[in-house]
Amino acid sequence: MSGYSVGIDVGGTFTDLIAIAADGRVEGRKVLSTPADQSQGVRDALRTLGVPSAEVEHIAHGTTVATNTLLERTGARVVLCASEGATDLLELRRQERAALYDLTKHHPEPLVPHDRIVAVPERVEPQGIVRPLDATSVRRVAQQAVERTPEVVAVALLHAFHDGRHERALGAALRSLIAGVDVVLSSEVLPEIREYERTATTVAEAYLRPSVGTYLRRVADDLVQAGYPAPAVMTSAGGMRTAADAAQTAASLALSGPAGGILGAAYVAREAGITDALTIDIGGTSADAGLVLNGEPLSEPGGAIAGVPIALPRVLVETVSAGGGSIAWVDPGAALRVGPRSAGANPGPAAFGRGGTDATVTDAHIVLGNIDASRMSGGVTLDPLAAHRAIDALAQRLSAPADRVARAIIAAVDAAMARALRRVSVERGVDPRRCVLVAFGGGGPLHACALATLLGMTRILVPPHAGVLSALGLAMAPERRDAMRSVMRQADRLDRADVTAMREELAARTGEGVERRWWAHVRYVGQGHELDVPVTPDDDGAAIAARFATLHVARAGFTLERPVEIVSLRHATFGAAREARLASARPGGVATPVPGPTVVPLPDAAMRVDAGWHATPLPTGGYMVERST
Repeated sequence: MSGYSVGIDVGGTFTDLIAIAADGRVEGRKVLSTPADQSQGVRDALRTLGVPSAEVEHIAHGTTVATNTLLERTGARVVLCASEGATDLLELRRQERAALYDLTKHHPEPLVPHDRIVAVPERVEPQGIVRPLDATSVRRVAQQAVERTPEVVAVALLHAFHDGRHERALGAALRSLIAGVDVVLSSEVLPEIREYERTATTVAEAYLRPSVGTYLRRVADDLVQAGYPAPAVMTSAGGMRTAADAAQTAASLALSGPAGGILGAAYVAREAGITDALTIDIGGTSADAGLVLNGEPLSEPGGAIAGVPIALPRVLVETVSAGGGSIAWVDPGAALRVGPRSAGANPGPAAFGRGGTDATVTDAHIVLGNIDASRMSGGVTLDPLAAHRAIDALAQRLSAPADRVARAIIAAVDAAMARALRRVSVERGVDPRRCVLVAFGGGGPLHACALATLLGMTRILVPPHAGVLSALGLAMAPERRDAMRSVMRQADRLDRADVTAMREELAARTGEGVERRWWAHVRYVGQGHELDVPVTPDDDGAAIAARFATLHVARAGFTLERPVEIVSLRHATFGAAREARLASARPGGVATPVPGPTVVPLPDAAMRVDAGWHATPLPTGGYMVERST
């Protein structure tokens, strides 16, 4: 690349930008987000960069449009065609409770109500088609779907992961009958076992496509008209796709922004010689916890977003509603609570002077002197008096001193974030005490010492460009194209030729690239969950099974005397990544340790070093913070 590679991460409060020049030099910017139109925040961030559009060669975008659409339930009107006798899957779910001990708590309503589900008279079983879908039935089902006035039609039939002929026939009839209405097939979205997760993921894809596509087209059109390249978009799996491709895989964007942050954290950790790390990205609205092992972000096969299962590969992220804008309040029992409601960017914390009056985490930090109002980035001028008024009002309700209330607010969000860090580490068999905590986002360096103390950790990496590190991960991320296929065979029945044939089939579907990776989704026969196991070119089924057993011991602590089953095979092709040149901004590279307690101003954030800790500047910028006692 001869021009700038730009990463833009749109968050709930701030939009962050990183630009990497052709020589690897890095520049960062931060502006307030524009919730009503995220594309405006993208344009504002580019304007502050001050670089001619002709010099920008690549733009990578992390967006929350898919997540917000699920949270706000503002997606498309979807009609679902499901196998006769299996039309209640979305309501039955897995029959687990929303909360084990709270009988008043319920799961969110399905994205498709029952009156918009059409029964399809067909049946495919593992051994093949046992109830054919004839042409008359196809036309009748298609007509019934049309009568429900869909914006998008989702088709999810039983066992279509194994045999998708019925889905393809119905899809062709629907497309011919209702021109202009998108049709989404489960055999194309997720060709893998588990009917509920496959159906829910297919419905989520249909539900999200129109809003995601509209947004991405608007952003691309705006940027192209201004002379910039059309953007690439970060997927939940941690790779880039063109805006056009991303619009057709909308469900894969549900963790677009957080994935960029963990990629950036993994990169700065490797640059500092760190292989195993816990990551915490604290923004204005939420905090995202992740895990890096052997220098790479840990991935998982899927999970729920806003109560909707999306069984697509994603970087492991545990999100909690704890950020700088989290609102502190008093519950009916006169106890202090913080979040999940956030002040966001508009009106924002009381200190933003934009009309907010509720006390927030940011206001608490200002009251305690952790944030210097004169150095706030993002185009925000802070009003310390407004922060004090908000905390004082809350303190009066609690009949407690204001500084004590401010410390309690911060302690409350620290506890929530520590729980998230434990979930991504301890629950996966990883001892946090052997990891380094990589703390970033606008609030990460402020909370890092307290979080490390709660987890028994002794080392913290506060990276360069900490406040905009997610944008760095976006600017560096390579293009990624994914493909998968169902396998459902015991590992000991697959020889090297079998595995090679499947690998080559997937590689042909993703095209050329700089790097290729394969993973098998593997379990013991009878297990209800799988592990992702790396696959190499020389593997046969036995080699994959042996690698699975080693990974199972590391994650679960035991093995089973049962056959090993390969559920599916996944493949990813990667393009070239942009390299960044991280360098200290300190003249002469002075590296004097900073003992706590103190607050160290950073270019785009602030770092609090607690008593008993000291911070040592790094040659690449940022700090290594270590426990002194």
